Amino acid sequence: MKLMITGGGGFVGSRLAQALLARGTLAGERIGRIVLTDIAPPPASLLADPRVEARTGPLLEQTTALRDEEFDGVFHLASAVSGECELDFDLGLRSNLDSTRALLDAIRARVNAGGKVPRVVFSSSVAVFGPDPAHPMPKIVGDDTLPVPQTSYGIQKLICEHLIADYTRKGYIDGRAARLMTVTVRPGRPNGAASSFFSGIIREPLAGMESICPVSPDVSHPMTSPARTVDGLIAVYEASREAFCGRTALNLPALNVTVREMLDALEEVAGPAVRARVRFERDERIAGIVANWPSGASAMRAARLGLHPHENFADIVRQYIDDCKAAPNADQTLKGIA
Repeated sequence: MKLMITGGGGFVGSRLAQALLARGTLAGERIGRIVLTDIAPPPASLLADPRVEARTGPLLEQTTALRDEEFDGVFHLASAVSGECELDFDLGLRSNLDSTRALLDAIRARVNAGGKVPRVVFSSSVAVFGPDPAHPMPKIVGDDTLPVPQTSYGIQKLICEHLIADYTRKGYIDGRAARLMTVTVRPGRPNGAASSFFSGIIREPLAGMESICPVSPDVSHPMTSPARTVDGLIAVYEASREAFCGRTALNLPALNVTVREMLDALEEVAGPAVRARVRFERDERIAGIVANWPSGASAMRAARLGLHPHENFADIVRQYIDDCKAAPNADQTLKGIA
């Protein structure tokens, strides 16, 4: 089978590619080719695999060529992140909405020309939920909670969810939208996502650096690990149409945790000196965005697919440390606990 992962050079996309290559099969079929598209090239370890092909550049510039190419499955992860979309409205529309529409229309053109209908997994976001005077947001948002986004990023993701549902209804794709919870701990440098600090308050202290938390320690949010996110995307792809249950998006599992509980877990795993490197300094822009996000989420439909959240945040911290130890720069990423 031939697969495409948009955003395949990114953090989640490259991990998904690694997992698929290690498995060798997906939904009972042997994986022969994985095409990774992204604005930056994927890690060298992926390019070393003969089954991998990388295409570098904006997705929007690649979609015309895709009209003549057939894929068995697509994981559509490419996206501008939340903070970027608030600061640059046109960037969000172009990267999130226009690119998704162009990708779906390229697939539609191929199917209309006699090509096979591919299975498409779209990575939506917990950011589709928000408070509204007409529809107050519950403390715990579920699969059936009405999405009322309060950011451009959330709006764009919700629109794409509905596009995936309608192209599925029309028979152009076999589409599934999965709402990713906030993934932590992300390695490397902070990105433009408003949620970036959720990783920073763990990653930087473990590396021996100070980290600034822009929100209150009482802020609660649904979290998950990179490994559970990848497992969720694969399970959603492999689910039968009946098991996925409808065309609307489902929530992937999350551990509902406060910032204080995250730091408690960091101290439990790495000690009080590491925790002490986190300093609270409120950022009104970030705090305002986060205040409109859910404090927790449930995932009943995902549970029926065998997906479940971590039991505690300390396990997520330990998973990150284990990943760092396996990487060549462990002396830097874990310098704070050496």
